[in-house]
Amino acid sequence: MLTSAARETLAGVQTVIVDEVHAVAGTKRGAHLALSLERLDALLDAPAQRIGLSATVRPPEEVARFLSGARPTTIVAPPAAKTFELTVQVPVPDMANLENNSIWPDVEARVVDLIEAHNSTIVFANSRRLAERLTARINEIHAERTGVELTAPPNREVPGGPPAHIMGSGQTYGAEPLLARAHHGSVSKEQRAAVEDDLKSGRLKAVVATSSLELGIDMGAVDLVIQVEAPPSVASGLQRVGRAGHQVGEISRGVLFPKHRTDLIGCAVSVQRMLAGQIETMRVPTNPLDVLAQHTVAACALEPISADEWFDVVRRSAPFATLPAAPSRRRWTCCPASIPRPISPNCAHDWSTTVTPARSPRAPVRSAWR
Repeated sequence: MLTSAARETLAGVQTVIVDEVHAVAGTKRGAHLALSLERLDALLDAPAQRIGLSATVRPPEEVARFLSGARPTTIVAPPAAKTFELTVQVPVPDMANLENNSIWPDVEARVVDLIEAHNSTIVFANSRRLAERLTARINEIHAERTGVELTAPPNREVPGGPPAHIMGSGQTYGAEPLLARAHHGSVSKEQRAAVEDDLKSGRLKAVVATSSLELGIDMGAVDLVIQVEAPPSVASGLQRVGRAGHQVGEISRGVLFPKHRTDLIGCAVSVQRMLAGQIETMRVPTNPLDVLAQHTVAACALEPISADEWFDVVRRSAPFATLPAAPSRRRWTCCPASIPRPISPNCAHDWSTTVTPARSPRAPVRSAWR
């Protein structure tokens, strides 16, 4: 919106709220956002107030710097103890001697036990493939327990039946989604909304999700979270388990299932650090030049800008606070992609030049930092 006619609608912005700010502060997406906020302030008569919200931030001073750049910031972190009940469950007596060399049948059966024993459950997986397969197996096991017969359609293209790795992770036959449904980024927006509504209303007892349900979504009265294999990070684990008992004073209950012996160590360490609140340290990216290139090309394509003023805007954002003034031998190059290399010196503009000319929005642009 900053590089189109729609930016006129932003002229009256007074406050910007960044929810779950920790999810972007340490990434290039966050660097893009930080510079976008500075460009937004350049359009306003007075800088907009910025508010960042997160329950998993470490250190808060770094996130405050990301959010405000060079401006003064107030950190509000009232003491609010959250009670977690976390367990690591191994559904087999010996992980070194597995029946049929697979732990999955036992994990899947135990997950169904927990879902059936609770009112509302979210099962988190670390990949979309695993989320889909778990969903299918959960529904099939539930169907078998309720007396529904499932028949395996023959695969005539595979002599001897399905491959061993499919059998080991649980072959699926396509039972009706009566107990659980999948929720991840490959599911359409409409279907995700329907799944969320079914879980909130109680029509669905479980959802198997990836990080799509990890942040900032009120899923109603979820009373249990199951994590299959160690979470990607301690912060991610806290966010996921926090979906259960997501009300003031409630207890967040979570169960972690390791996939193998090494994963058992990861689950144990994750639980220990989650209970101690030892979240990973976050660092704001420093001078991501590809992000700078995108913003510079976009700003130049809209209107002529002063190189000095643009440099000041860039430096006000936290990711580019240490960006050095480019010496004469390092030039910002912006030229049509149709011009063959080497790039013509006439298309190069030093930071010391007075004005960076605007380009036609139809002209494809090649950019580089020299």
